[in-house]
Amino acid sequence: MSTTTNHGYIESVARDQAEMSSIVFWVLIAIYAAARVLQISPGVPMLALVVLHVFPPAIFALMHGAKLYQWRGSVMFVALCVVFGNIFENLSILTGFPFGHYYFTNVMGPKLFHVPILLGLAYVGMGYLSWTLGRVILGSQQAPEGWRVVTLPLIASFIMVAWDFSMDPIWGTLVHGWIWLQGGAYFGVPISNFLGWYLTVYVIYQIFALYLRGHPTNRNPLPPGYWHSAVLFYGISAAGNILLAIPRAAQAVVSDNTGAQWKVSDITRTCALVTVFTMGAFAVLAWVRLINTQDQSHAK
Repeated sequence: MSTTTNHGYIESVARDQAEMSSIVFWVLIAIYAAARVLQISPGVPMLALVVLHVFPPAIFALMHGAKLYQWRGSVMFVALCVVFGNIFENLSILTGFPFGHYYFTNVMGPKLFHVPILLGLAYVGMGYLSWTLGRVILGSQQAPEGWRVVTLPLIASFIMVAWDFSMDPIWGTLVHGWIWLQGGAYFGVPISNFLGWYLTVYVIYQIFALYLRGHPTNRNPLPPGYWHSAVLFYGISAAGNILLAIPRAAQAVVSDNTGAQWKVSDITRTCALVTVFTMGAFAVLAWVRLINTQDQSHAK
């Protein structure tokens, strides 16, 4: 086989692999979108919903990340999310730091020590999407260098906390996936929870940013669809929160652990509004940034 033929074969295989990966990405996005619709459908077991909410983003993160960071870097990101997520969650359950005093019920399935295994995986999917949106918004589509080694983790942490800010009262006070022992000002959720989230994900992102400085990443330009798929995934997560504001035949009032009562409609509508102006804003910023980047590339 000639060198030219060999190169052509390699390029053909690479194209086939890229197309297959793209198909898998879109299938995962479709499954996740269906899961967000199912959450407003009666009769669907809660654990099944949790699984469908957690696994598609986590698998997407592993495969999508491998395209840019290689498999070693992608696995490193997953490991950081699982390890540090579980450390901080277990620490807070035992001591109250950094999130506050709470415990998990059996809604999310089996636990590792005091924390559901599925929650650790939830850090992976949404953590990766938030990190990727941060890269897009900062225009850092290569490995973070210089000041971006610090600013990217800072920005990505805000994007990740926006996700928790948009849904914690629903999963805590309404669904009772976890119970806040002393309640809190945000529909039964303490303010310390969001400060703890920021600290936790910042530690994960900062370690990963430092890791990338010493490890090679794919420096070849990736197609626009690669970045669009991650932004769309995050946007679908936001849209899923908004769906919960649709009025349904259910209890009108729910109580937190302190006995404080909250109107269900107030919780779901407020979380939908928060979603629009936090997660929605980040998704739009990232999408516009991608469009501007494409326009600049075509102009050259």
